[in-house]
Amino acid sequence: MTEEQDLAALSFKAAAHDLELIVRHIAGRYIRQRVPLTWRLLHAIEAEALADLGFASRHDAGMRQLFERPSDMTFPETDDPIDFGRSNALPAVFSFAVLAYEAAAKAHDTARPARAHRQSKAWGD
Repeated sequence: MTEEQDLAALSFKAAAHDLELIVRHIAGRYIRQRVPLTWRLLHAIEAEALADLGFASRHDAGMRQLFERPSDMTFPETDDPIDFGRSNALPAVFSFAVLAYEAAAKAHDTARPARAHRQSKAWGD
């Protein structure tokens, strides 16, 4: 790898980490309010994260574009719970939001004493 490629890789890694923190912060607001993760909310989280002024000021336009969802990658915009089926091709923001919700659900489950019956999770799992 050249020095230029190394620098580009580091810049991408820094931007991805920055965006993940932004998405976790946004998703955290909804998680604390026990709002289920729906397609519509996922799109709203994506829009807010990609419009974050701090993210825009820390990373150049070319780098930010790498995290935008391709126009041919469409997802529903409904209030239905998310379901990606067998797909493993997710836009970065979607992936970060899903991971935040999964981590919160896992933490919620481990913080609660075991019960004989299965309880539904507060955010739509």
